[in-house]
Amino acid sequence: MAMDLRKIKKLIELVQESDIAELAITEGEESIRITRYSPMPANVQSSQTPATARVAPLNTQAKQTAVSPSAEGFVQVSPMVGTFYAAAELDDVPLVKVGQKVSQGEVVCIIEAMRMMNPIQAERDGVISAIWAKDGDEVAFDQPLFTLI
Repeated sequence: MAMDLRKIKKLIELVQESDIAELAITEGEESIRITRYSPMPANVQSSQTPATARVAPLNTQAKQTAVSPSAEGFVQVSPMVGTFYAAAELDDVPLVKVGQKVSQGEVVCIIEAMRMMNPIQAERDGVISAIWAKDGDEVAFDQPLFTLI
């Protein structure tokens, strides 16, 4: 049985109202971790305003990606926690590569979350100048994926 959504919202409120940085709860086979701070490095500008609390499955240990402070351009971040895939199918060529021009709305990668494949679209027109995640990497919410110039 899945955790009650009302209970999860209450836990998020508890974290927001307290001084704790992280809360992990296990209920039967279900686990949840709520963290107050974004795992994204402070020197990266995001297209989204960081939320006060983040929700991620407890068993997801997102790898931190070191972002060069000299990275210029628009940094597109992950809208969710999951597994990054550069191609739509295992043997396909990557959807984008460094130097490729992309248009807003074009699918640039796939993030698998909760066994669902989620196509991630470019948030604006540009040229891919950096790819911050590798195929098969676990990515966190607000983690840099691409830099567009």
